[in-house]
Amino acid sequence: MRTPTLSPRRTPVRRPAACVLAAVVLFAGAATAHADDIPSTPPGTESTVPPPEVDGNSPGLKMRDGATLAPAKVLPLISIVESEGGEERREETSSNLKFALQAEVLFGKDSAKLTPDAHSRIAAIAEEIKKQNATKVRIFGFTDNLGSSAHGDVLSKQRADAVHKVLSPLLASGGITYEIRGYGEQYPIADNSTEEGRKKNRRVEVSFPRG
Repeated sequence: MRTPTLSPRRTPVRRPAACVLAAVVLFAGAATAHADDIPSTPPGTESTVPPPEVDGNSPGLKMRDGATLAPAKVLPLISIVESEGGEERREETSSNLKFALQAEVLFGKDSAKLTPDAHSRIAAIAEEIKKQNATKVRIFGFTDNLGSSAHGDVLSKQRADAVHKVLSPLLASGGITYEIRGYGEQYPIADNSTEEGRKKNRRVEVSFPRG
């Protein structure tokens, strides 16, 4: 009996989007709440797996005779504006807006209780949601990798709920639906081996489609 030969799977190579960085941020400017049955992947974090190494001299990468390259594609431009200390971050594409606020500017240590200053920051995001006429808002909480994963999952969800509790009344007449998730230590945006990186990973993101 011949043993069937399995063909190797090829992992598609993801091309990074271009980024524009700035040093100063100004936040200007979410009513029905529900959590979708199928969680969404946070925008901008669709893949955390690095692209595979490619051997440019591999015969399998050579074009056959008569073949032509596909037309060039324009990659979406991502504009990222971050405050000097990184406490606030605005990420914008042609179709989506995302605001990320570090946990330290919203909550006390290991707490889901909002600080007085947090309300004004959330109100500024509400104004932007109104400006964009968004009808669906995602509120996602994240933590660093310290402590247990279970604790991070619970805390990140509690923090997302706390932001929603303030945001929702500000947009009560907008007919907006919400997706509220706590992702714990998943989808880090910085290195968890340093306190500076962990500080960036402890955050709440509010994102919505652009009008």
